[in-house]
Amino acid sequence: MLSEDFKSISELKEAFPDEQSCIEHLERLRWNGQIVSPFDPNSKVYRCKQNRYRCRNSRKYFNVKTNTVFYNSKIELQKWFVAIWLITHENRAISSIELSETLEITQKSAWFMIKHIRHYFDLEKKSGEKKKLKERKKKIDEIEVVVEKDRLQLVEWLKQLKK
Repeated sequence: MLSEDFKSISELKEAFPDEQSCIEHLERLRWNGQIVSPFDPNSKVYRCKQNRYRCRNSRKYFNVKTNTVFYNSKIELQKWFVAIWLITHENRAISSIELSETLEITQKSAWFMIKHIRHYFDLEKKSGEKKKLKERKKKIDEIEVVVEKDRLQLVEWLKQLKK
């Protein structure tokens, strides 16, 4: 989503200092100068006030956030960008409490953001795969223990036969 690779949150905030710069970035990513209605891709689109557009055929209003992870969220885009950067670039899972402190938002909002970002970037599937991998490894360890016990019992049985 973010076209540049940022090394820190401060670099990210510097690149996107306000809501308008975030909106312009999303418009470049999503439409690249050719605004398309999410309701009717063949319809003519009219530019309206406050970064809104209107689809001629459906007569519905929309903006760059329509049908995205940001849709119907009152949280500023800069905070969304920071959250996405943290969640996708951290080697460990970030908690909603930690994210809420970083973004200075409520824990409930942070949880909402984490849930939507993980779903949107399909990160839930990866964490599920990690769980399955851990379960397989645990089963393999258990099998190794059983095999080792059986081997020791077999060795003792053979010793008794030799006597």
